[in-house]
Amino acid sequence: MKRGRLLLILLVLAVAGGAAAALGSWPVSWRAVFGPPAGPPAVTVSGNIEAHESVLSFTDVQAPIVFLPFDEGARVAAGTVLARVDDRIYQRQVDIDRASLTAAHAQLSVSQALLAAARQNVESDQYDLAEKKLDYTRAATLLQAHTGTQQARDLAFTAQAQSAAALAHDRAMVAVAERTLTLQQANVATAAQKLRQDEVTLSYATLRAPFSGVIAVREAELGELAGPGVAIFTLDDLDHVWLRAYVNEPDLGKVRLGETVTVTTDTYPGKKYHGVIGFISPDAEFTPKTVETHAERVTLVYRIRIDIDNPTHELLPGMPADATIPLLPSGE
Repeated sequence: MKRGRLLLILLVLAVAGGAAAALGSWPVSWRAVFGPPAGPPAVTVSGNIEAHESVLSFTDVQAPIVFLPFDEGARVAAGTVLARVDDRIYQRQVDIDRASLTAAHAQLSVSQALLAAARQNVESDQYDLAEKKLDYTRAATLLQAHTGTQQARDLAFTAQAQSAAALAHDRAMVAVAERTLTLQQANVATAAQKLRQDEVTLSYATLRAPFSGVIAVREAELGELAGPGVAIFTLDDLDHVWLRAYVNEPDLGKVRLGETVTVTTDTYPGKKYHGVIGFISPDAEFTPKTVETHAERVTLVYRIRIDIDNPTHELLPGMPADATIPLLPSGE
């Protein structure tokens, strides 16, 4: 009798549950008996938070540090001056280069003027030679007609020869002036290039933040000698961090680039962070000893990167975190 009643109660609950499911709801009594409905399949992976990190140092300069305003933990915007070395030597070199460039421009102007004058002389010589040739022709004609003298013809011939020699000389001066002008133009270009290079070197005396971030490590003090390769700061981009994790090979076909995941940490229990799968390695790796997954570990895994927005800078490099990834049907 009792068994019949139990079967009857279960039958009623089943009918009620089916009706409620058809109406788009899940009855409390059904949940009480059978528990909540199963959600979509998912896999949980574990890893550590990472961030873009840049070790900053001076380039091509070596001098004592004279400006170092920030300490560890300071937030800085891109382009902020983080440090500066004594740049007097480099500034003096730039001043010398500017003076040299000014002098080269002056010499270039002189060469241009000399070339213009030489070309004008050549033009004048050409007109003079043409006139002297006419004089010689007239003197020779008069001599043949016995109305002129031998001396007049000889003087005209000499004047013609002298005019031709002057033209040849001035043409040679034009060639010299052109070569000099070319040399001065090269000097100006060389001086300008030297100035640009030294101005770039002078700019290296100021160390600026390449991106907005947080100073993680300060490795120098005022007065220390800074040089190429000597670390001054370590700058972290905490606005955009990521979680490096590994997916087991059987689950690889069920995760997708751009898929939204949920990230949690032990540091902030109950708080969930929005993440997106930004990279899936095309190469398999053996399971790293430092990587743990909630699923059964297999021999081969694939590395993934989960990009996470971190405007409050709560997530810090090295912090362990878990990510729950909904598994999609293979091939979709």
